Amino acid sequence: MDIERFKLKPVMGILRDVGTHLIEPLTRAVISAGLETMEITMNSESAPELIKRAVKVSGGRIAIGAGTVLDTKSLNIALSAGATFIVTPVFIDHVTAYCVKNKIPVFPGALTPAEIYEAWSAGATMVKVFPSGVFGPKYFKEIKGPFADVKLLACGGVTPDNMKEYFANGAEAISFGAGVFRSDWLAKKNFAEIEARIKEYIDKLG
Repeated sequence: MDIERFKLKPVMGILRDVGTHLIEPLTRAVISAGLETMEITMNSESAPELIKRAVKVSGGRIAIGAGTVLDTKSLNIALSAGATFIVTPVFIDHVTAYCVKNKIPVFPGALTPAEIYEAWSAGATMVKVFPSGVFGPKYFKEIKGPFADVKLLACGGVTPDNMKEYFANGAEAISFGAGVFRSDWLAKKNFAEIEARIKEYIDKLG
């Protein structure tokens, strides 16, 4: 993952429980929509295969990472499959330490000020504030008060309608998941609808 490239288009898609038969056309739809960063969660069925296929289809056009990484075993599996960045639901010190030591971008999850500061101090690329939607955009402004240098990724409850508010209040990046990669759209292979929804986020960056 080229973190500088991510900062220019700071939007991350999160895939969970997508069938292996869907990952290739879905990845192509993501690319067509203009998204450049996609996370595949490790608690998805056949997660390593999903990562491998997405990496192959993307051909370097988008960064493919692994989410819901909870331990060293899943970390190693994700990296072996081709993941170029790591996302964790909470701060897991040994996973973060490994990524920092090996210069792998890492986005540990946190919520409280103490958790956010601990994750950032450990060397996080950005701290994933989850679930962001519970507290809303103004929470980011409050966090930025004492922690102006901490880079924050908003995760949970971010929509095309409120994403600018998250950025205005201090988020450096935002992410989306089930609201875009909807199970009903995937079941119907409605990639056009998914692509259109992603474009709403990308267009709002301007």
